[in-house]
This record gives sequence, C-alpha cells and structure tokens, in this order.
Amino acid sequence: MKPKKIVAKEIIATMESLRDEGQRQVLMRFFKTGPGEYGEGDEFLGLKVPQTREVAKAASDTPLCEIPELLMSEWHEVRLCGLLIMVSKFEKLSTKRLLHDEEAISKRDEIVALYLKYAERANNWDLVDLSAPKILGHWLLLPTRLGISSFADIKPKDLNALEAKPSDIKTMVLDALAQSNNLWRQRMSIVCTWKTSQQGDPSWCLRYAEMHLHHPHDLMHKAVGWMLREMGKRCSMDLLRDFLRQHVHEMPRTTLRYAIEKMSEAERKEWMR
Repeated sequence: MKPKKIVAKEIIATMESLRDEGQRQVLMRFFKTGPGEYGEGDEFLGLKVPQTREVAKAASDTPLCEIPELLMSEWHEVRLCGLLIMVSKFEKLSTKRLLHDEEAISKRDEIVALYLKYAERANNWDLVDLSAPKILGHWLLLPTRLGISSFADIKPKDLNALEAKPSDIKTMVLDALAQSNNLWRQRMSIVCTWKTSQQGDPSWCLRYAEMHLHHPHDLMHKAVGWMLREMGKRCSMDLLRDFLRQHVHEMPRTTLRYAIEKMSEAERKEWMR
C-alpha cells in the first residue's frame, strides 16, 4: 500500500475491521491482562504484529498531530500502530544527510517530546521494546536542541540545569524515566540502550543496568539482563564480565541468566555458581 496522509479515525476504523476474536483471546492471555497481572485491563483487537506494521506503513505520512489519538486508544494494537508511525518518521529524519539539518533536528525533537509525553500509553513490554530503542535510544546518539523545560516530568534542582548541555539533558531525561513510579517508563530507560550499545557506546547500558539492579519486577530483571547481554556482544565482553564481578552476588538470578546467555556453557556454569 502506498503511504498517504490519513487521519487517526481512519486508521482505527481500518484496524477494527480486522478484528479477530480467536487471536484476541490468545493475546489477552499472552500479555497478562487478567486481574493483578502487569497488563491488567488492556484490550486487544486480535491483530498480529505484521498486520499492524502493514497499517502503520500505509499510514506513515499521517501528520504527527494525529498520533495522540492513536496513543490514547483503548486498543493495544492501535497504540502500537501510533508508535510504529512515530518510529518510521524518526528514522526518515535520521539519515546521514539529515543528521545535522536544523529542520530535521527540530522535527526529531518534536517526536521525542511527544513520545515522552505519552510514555505511559506504551503500557506493555512489546510497545516499549518496539519503540524505545528506535526513538529514544537513537535520539541519544543524535544532535538535539531540546532544553530541560521541554519536559514536564523533569524538575531541575537548580536553574543552572535549564542551561544544561545536550548530553546532560539526555541523562536527565533518562534519569527521570528510570526514577519514575511507572514500570513502562522505567523499562524505556534501560531498553532504549539497545541502540546505544549497537553503536558501540556501553555507558548508557551500564548506568541504567546498575540503577535498576534491585528492581522488584521480573520484567525489569529480564530487560536488564537482556541489555547487559547486548552490551557485552556489541561493545565488550570484558566490560560485561567486570560488571558481573562487581554485582553478581546482588543481582537477580533471572538478570544473570539473561546477561550470560552468549557465553560458553562452562563460563555460564561458573557465573551461576
């Protein structure tokens, strides 16, 4: 399908027409939507991810101002579609040719600000994992003109923070996510480091892996271990081993198992001991 500018209501209507009750029940169980579970109350149409991707691809030129209506939808797949459209827009603005283009920087910053404003609408692990690395993680690697005043959730300790340089702004943004009381914002702060590790920068992963090391939720144990594993694979296995030597006796077993997954069987057994 050729991309065209369509509004949120058209996207929602298209996705609702693809509703599959049988698949809906499967997804409700898989994403733990029952009482007391992490996805409690989430509603599904029953679309598979490739179907949602196809709709998002066809709607990739939908104006950014239409995205909030998608993100506020009760339907999980519609929120995912909105996030995937944002990913597509961000990637188109992040080519080598546009890296330092002022208009592209402004538009990328607009997408990041919108993403953070509606962060809690990415309220399951798949929504976070399919968007945070490609929007937030990629942004960490790019020029930005955003100031701290652009983010309502961040309250600087002093006025000097308002003049912080871009690298400080980025750290403040991720720290605010990591220190929030929302599981999905917290997951964003660690999962977005997948992108920075892919580009050879281990510092973001190490910072937020340590910050979340004692998190009580299993979803965060898995995320931290996964990101540590990717950091080791992409950046340095010696850095991973150094981190493990420092924290192995305090980290959750799930985190450790995920982190050492790419090591030899003999080394895995040694770390698990």
